[in-house]
Amino acid sequence: MPTFNKSLVWFRRDLRVFDHAALFHALKQSEQVFCVFIFDRAILDNLPRQDRRVEFILQSVIELDEALRRKGGRLIVRHADALTAIPALAEQLGVDAVFVNRDYEPHAVSRDAMVAEELQAAGRTLMAFKDQVIFETDEVLSLAGKPFSVFTPYKNAWLKRLHLAGDDFFLKAYPVESYCTRLAEPPPNLRGDMPALADMGFEKTNLGTLGMPTGMSGAEILLQDFASRVDKYHLSRDFPAVKGPSYLSVHLRFGTISIRGLARKAVDAMRLQGCSGSTTWLSELIWRDFYFMILHFHPHVAERCFKPEYDAIRWESGEQAQTLFNAWCCGATGYPLVDAAMAQLNQTGYMHNRLRMVTASFLIKDLGIDWRSGEGYFAEQLNDFDLSANNGGWQWAASSGCDAQPYFRIFNPITQSEKFDAEGKFIRRYLPQLSALPGKYVHAPWLAPAAVLQKAGLVLGRDYPLPVIQHDVARQATLTRYAVVKKASVTAVDE
Repeated sequence: MPTFNKSLVWFRRDLRVFDHAALFHALKQSEQVFCVFIFDRAILDNLPRQDRRVEFILQSVIELDEALRRKGGRLIVRHADALTAIPALAEQLGVDAVFVNRDYEPHAVSRDAMVAEELQAAGRTLMAFKDQVIFETDEVLSLAGKPFSVFTPYKNAWLKRLHLAGDDFFLKAYPVESYCTRLAEPPPNLRGDMPALADMGFEKTNLGTLGMPTGMSGAEILLQDFASRVDKYHLSRDFPAVKGPSYLSVHLRFGTISIRGLARKAVDAMRLQGCSGSTTWLSELIWRDFYFMILHFHPHVAERCFKPEYDAIRWESGEQAQTLFNAWCCGATGYPLVDAAMAQLNQTGYMHNRLRMVTASFLIKDLGIDWRSGEGYFAEQLNDFDLSANNGGWQWAASSGCDAQPYFRIFNPITQSEKFDAEGKFIRRYLPQLSALPGKYVHAPWLAPAAVLQKAGLVLGRDYPLPVIQHDVARQATLTRYAVVKKASVTAVDE
């Protein structure tokens, strides 16, 4: 017999109606279940007025509402401050409990704690469940009962726990369909209309012209496409001109697809086919859990270095540093792979994972700019921005994070370009002014003879910038900068 008479499911980073922990538990434990999504002003008011993520969320919320209506329910949508809107709506609906899937970011943790207090004061309960990860917080610990700070032993423990419990236990989908008859339509006076972008103070972006599929249906399209080539994922994932990644990261970020479903597919492919691509893909999904765990146990990483000694590093500052940072942001550093990657980010809100490492290394170890500046810019631009993964990636590049690359390993933007975009296809796609350059020179145009530049119709400094810094000089400056951490003389490893 259900525990609650009426409950409310508060959708956040989980915009789907299937394999949904909070929705399943609410339906199973309640006679009636209402559903709500809040366009939270506490978040949205700090965003630029053109933001692809808001448009992606809106399209996904529209599809979510349509799916709930087909099942007998309806989505209440508000543009408000969630901190006050959720307790108020719970009061208006007369619910006994509010069901959510846990969010692990510091702001969300604080918000949910305050909402829980407000609900409790009114005699209501906030019920929270694990949904956006396979293993959360303290579910994977070392033999000493401590959180891991190195990925490989964490991954081994993660896999061991998965297999000891039986692969189906932690990856099994929540059977929401079994209880959908308990979905309820809200009273007419509480329904409201679906807000438009303009209603929330936002303008349309180029999301539609990018061909990025949104919502649950969009996630399924991408998943089916990736399933046909996942066996080659380990071979193709590092080459930005190749269709290698799944492109599902934004869908994982907003929960239009289930992490359990993805991990299940990877495990099945590994078990049935011995697929190396799926093994590598599963490892990437485990990295996602790893960074969520790090953020939970070490929330200071949101503002400071994971390794405190790295806070002693003196970064470049002043007008010249700001000029260099601006050049990096707009893709005008004079290093084609870096600039093409930043053009991809600025034009689409997406950046290939290999290029995230290259551009981060260039900002930190070539330009000497504080990693937090780059982290903040990515946070503004990335469609799939996720605090834990973004922070983990930037601190990895800065060598200040957990299991980060050694500080003396420095990406060479030319070598990386020659290795991962050998023919310059990616560079030419996003830097068409370099399209006529022979492959030999597209990675470093300033090395091209004058006759080659003239034939390509390219004037450096006018059509494309000269390098803002010399990599070899920057590499030595990085070792000096990082000397405060290790107090040792180390030869840089140029990759």
